[in-house]
Amino acid sequence: MSTFQTPQYSISEMLKDASDGTLQLPDFQRPYRWDDERIRSLLVTVLRGHPMGVIMTLETGGENIRFKPRPLTGVQLDTAAKEPELLLLDGQQRMTSMFQALTGNGIVETEDVRHHKLTRRYFIDVEKALGDARSQDEAVVSLPADGIIRENFNRDITFDVSTPEKQQLEGLMPLSVLFDQQAGMPWLFNYMAASKPGEDVDRTAVMQAFTTNILNPMQQYKIPAIQLKKDIGKDAVATVFEKVNTGGLPLDTFELLTATFAGDRAYFEETGKDFRLGEDWELTQKVIDDHRALHGIRNTDILMGISVLITLEKRKADAAKGLTGKKLSQTSARREDILSMELRDYRRVAPLMRRALPAVARHLRSLHIHSSGAVPYRSQLIALAIFHVLLGERAEEHAVRGRLNQWFWCGALGEQYGATIETKISRDAEQVPGWALAESSDLPDTVARATFAESRLGSLRTRQSAAYKGVYALLMAQERPTKDWMLDRELDFATYDELQVDIHHVFPKKWCNENGIEDWRRESIINKTPLSKSTNIRLSGDSPAEYMHRLDSKGLAPEQVDLQIATHAIDPAFLRAGDFDGYFDDRRARLVVLIEKAMGKGVARDWEIDSEDSDRPENFTEEHDDIDSVDIE
Repeated sequence: MSTFQTPQYSISEMLKDASDGTLQLPDFQRPYRWDDERIRSLLVTVLRGHPMGVIMTLETGGENIRFKPRPLTGVQLDTAAKEPELLLLDGQQRMTSMFQALTGNGIVETEDVRHHKLTRRYFIDVEKALGDARSQDEAVVSLPADGIIRENFNRDITFDVSTPEKQQLEGLMPLSVLFDQQAGMPWLFNYMAASKPGEDVDRTAVMQAFTTNILNPMQQYKIPAIQLKKDIGKDAVATVFEKVNTGGLPLDTFELLTATFAGDRAYFEETGKDFRLGEDWELTQKVIDDHRALHGIRNTDILMGISVLITLEKRKADAAKGLTGKKLSQTSARREDILSMELRDYRRVAPLMRRALPAVARHLRSLHIHSSGAVPYRSQLIALAIFHVLLGERAEEHAVRGRLNQWFWCGALGEQYGATIETKISRDAEQVPGWALAESSDLPDTVARATFAESRLGSLRTRQSAAYKGVYALLMAQERPTKDWMLDRELDFATYDELQVDIHHVFPKKWCNENGIEDWRRESIINKTPLSKSTNIRLSGDSPAEYMHRLDSKGLAPEQVDLQIATHAIDPAFLRAGDFDGYFDDRRARLVVLIEKAMGKGVARDWEIDSEDSDRPENFTEEHDDIDSVDIE
């Protein structure tokens, strides 16, 4: 059975429906914002009789969907206005532009291409409108709201159509008058009677031609529509909206759920007001803002986590009833399940996710992930928040934290959270907590399936890679504290920002270029390490054999400097010798040991294997990054 029909509406019908509230917007629609030239171009399209594109509406009154409606911008409805019959899902910018420009006084609050605010009114030149395509484009005129063009800092008036008489004399008809059934023809009769000194225009002929060829066709202009039937599901509304949305602003689950929750009858009956998802999100956003590592989390991410917790609850309840297999509810972060979420469930679970976020930030801090840019996968943070909700304080226990860390490194270094994240988060929510508590001996899929190949170290070159970020954090998360080479200070949460720590070359870029080191080896994570800004500057672009002497002269004995450098999984002897090849092979082996310990499993030793299936650098597309922007060349 079809879920939609395809009627056509005249502009006059649409304007009337918008005016009396028959047609309204769902509350998730973004604010109206079209610039002056786009509005003028739309009106030229109508003048020429060209198609302006499809609009999409939804019948109201269905059982599956109840969106809170709001009128189009500029529509004034009294408090007793009837419920809309149709909601405008796509076409808001076009319909609002036409409503404001073609009804009432025709004044539109808009902006120019620089986003400078304007108040405009649109006119049609009755003579040019009868001309060719170029003339018709010039026929639609945008003027200041009062119809007066001023120059010389508003001192001089150069054009004035501020009154009907002046408009009729100039032959500029307000488009709001053209679509007014009662005012259009009287305006044209007055135009016909007006006369400018010395003009050679047959105004009667122009008036007749304009009425036949312009006024009547424009009033009868049809807009094609997709009208969704009221029994369609919320997920289908979202899908269809994304497919036909002509404004370039795709609808997300948060916006759709905002409108759904705002129309929740039970909440309104309980509280006497509509639920505002945006206001609830502000509470979560405040928590996120307080923790740098969480700054990348979006509202749709949190909704995924809430959906997983709600559906996991249902799955456990089904299992407690003895249900098995396909009869069990599915744990899900999919959009359709988010959209089917009940407000009462959201209100119960959302605070749990919110309270778990500081624990996630502390967890990341313990892994030496100090900013959102250093997070391997944002979606992994949602899974981690779910674990903290389910485990509570037990997530802080040493053994439990160790298993959660293993899961984290397997996901990041194994690069598993880059796709199909809804499935991964749901699966991990089912498998990881019990395993972390040692209640189950079965490895979670994320841990069991994780792999890392030694050759991948050669192709990890930029922060665009999750595994690159993972190795960077892992270098600072070793049991023996990682220290800055020159300042004799640990690189941790307390010093990370103060020292302006970032990842830098060990053998500097300048030296590598001068000594024929291949680009991929120069930029590999093998040749990178975390250092303070001042230390990196001290290294300059010289060979380590030279900059090591400068480090020795900063108050530490050479043996102490060597100990500092050794905390970075580096044998300082290779640096003192300026031996890049020896350093590169040794550092690679040391990083492999770190990765194996973090993931709790062996790394594939494939460095010497020449195959397109390996993770060798030549098998990866070159990536560009802004890392080491402060390196001394």
